[in-house]
Formats: sequence, C-alpha cells, structure tokens
Amino acid sequence: MRNLRNLSQDKLAMASLAFIVLMIVAGVLAPLFAPHDPEEVNMKLRYASASWSYLLGNDHLGRCVLSRLIYGIRPSVLWVLVALLASVLLGSLVGFISGYFKGKTDAILMRVCDIMLSFPGYVMTLAVVGILGAGLENILIAFVVMKWAWFARVIRTSVMQYSEMDYVRFARASGISHLRIIHKHILPVTFSDIAVISSSSICSMILQISGLSFLGLGVQAPQAEWGMMLNEAREVMFSRPELMLAPGLAIVLVVSAFNFLSDALQVALDPKLMTSKPGGKLRGRKRGEQVSYEYIGS
Repeated sequence: MRNLRNLSQDKLAMASLAFIVLMIVAGVLAPLFAPHDPEEVNMKLRYASASWSYLLGNDHLGRCVLSRLIYGIRPSVLWVLVALLASVLLGSLVGFISGYFKGKTDAILMRVCDIMLSFPGYVMTLAVVGILGAGLENILIAFVVMKWAWFARVIRTSVMQYSEMDYVRFARASGISHLRIIHKHILPVTFSDIAVISSSSICSMILQISGLSFLGLGVQAPQAEWGMMLNEAREVMFSRPELMLAPGLAIVLVVSAFNFLSDALQVALDPKLMTSKPGGKLRGRKRGEQVSYEYIGS
C-alpha cells in the first residue's frame, strides 16, 4: 500500500498508467472501438482525406487508418506484453534456482546465460527470424530467446543478496522446504526488482517489433501493425505525412508512457531515490530492528 501511495503522488506516472490501461483496453476490445474492418479494401477511397466516417483518412488500399491503428495495438503492445511475461517467468525460474542453490547449479546456468548474452540482442533476433521466418509468432519467440538470459542474471543477483539474510538462514535451519522459503521470504522482496526491469524492457521490445515490421521482417500484411503502417506510408511521406504521423506518434506515446511509469515505479519502490525529488522529504519509522520510509510531498 505504501508503494501504491508513493506512486499515486507522481501525476506524470498516473497519467502514463491511465494511458497504458486505455491502450490495453482499446486493443482487447478493438472490434468495439474500431469504426471499420481494418483489412477492408476500398480502392475508391485510396489516400482519401480525413472525414467523419474516416477520422484519420485512408491508406494506399483505401483501408481505415484509425481502425488499423486500433487493431495495431494487439501485435505492437499486447503480444509484446505476452512475450515479456514469458521471458520474465523463464528468467525468474532460472534466476531463483541459480541464486538460491548456488554451487554447480549456479555455475552451469550462468555459463548458459553468458553464452546467450554474448550475442548482441538485435543479431540474435535477426538470427531467430532468419531461421524461423518472418511473422509475429517468430518475433515473439525471438524476444523470449533473447531476453530470458538477461532477466535470469539480474534476478539471480537480487536473489543471492537476500538468500544470505539471517531470517532465510534461520528458515533453512528450521527445516522449512526450499520452495516455501523462496515463496514466503525471497519472492516478495525481489518482486520490486522484477517489476522495475520488466517495465523498462517493454520499451525496447515495442521499438524492436515495430522496427522489424518496418523492415518487412515482422508482422506481415494484411494484419495491422504500427511499424508496417509506417513502411506502407513511406511513398507518400511528403504528400500525405499524416499517414506516417499517426502510427509514429502512437509508438512515441506508448514508449514514453512506459518509460515514465518505469522511472516512477523505481522511485516508488526505492525510498532512497525520493530524496532527489524537489520539495519532498523522507520520514522514517522504526519498528524493532527495521526502518521503513515514507515520502512526504511538499
């Protein structure tokens, strides 16, 4: 509750969160929000200007730009979130096993992670797409293959820090099972680190899927996707710049919203960072041997 209260004090973060939630709802309920079929071709409306029926005009095939923009939320944001969740779950599993049990288990798992991390991210993504072929499913597989090792290493460091605490050692000595110790004592304190790195990674994944679709290696026609919409509007970028402005602005707004939310989440989960905020201070409350901090706005 304290973390939520700290986060709610950041107006920019709350505005970003509201925008992200709105985008997710619009993507899930795209058939209700989209005024037209995003794949409906009408050559009579080719490059038609904005009207009451088509608020953002029509593209080179006469398709509704607004409808394609709304349906583009699904591959550009929603499916990226699914790939992020899969990467975090796999990375967390490896990170918790490696950081908690240490020894040979840690050595073997970290060598595998080192091998995966030795390849640049974009090179690994292009390699997976080149092997499996272009398409949304293959892009998502590439994201999981590329990201899980990075999550595993970061989470492993956090787990190793808390696994040596006195209360964890006492729990081990008391005969409590390893799974219960991880669930009750380590997972809650490492959740903040997982949340921060997850929220910061979503931005790069959105940009990568849009970039690959722009190059023709990602989502394929006729499915709507923001990067592909940018590619389709290149030929008329000077005569009809609004066709590129709509998907480009959508990418910028979504990535900015996730960036602002990630920064605010990091501050809310780390009280020491709040001291850098102007006009605010920390109030400490001592409870036994622990001290909790609460941010007090100006």
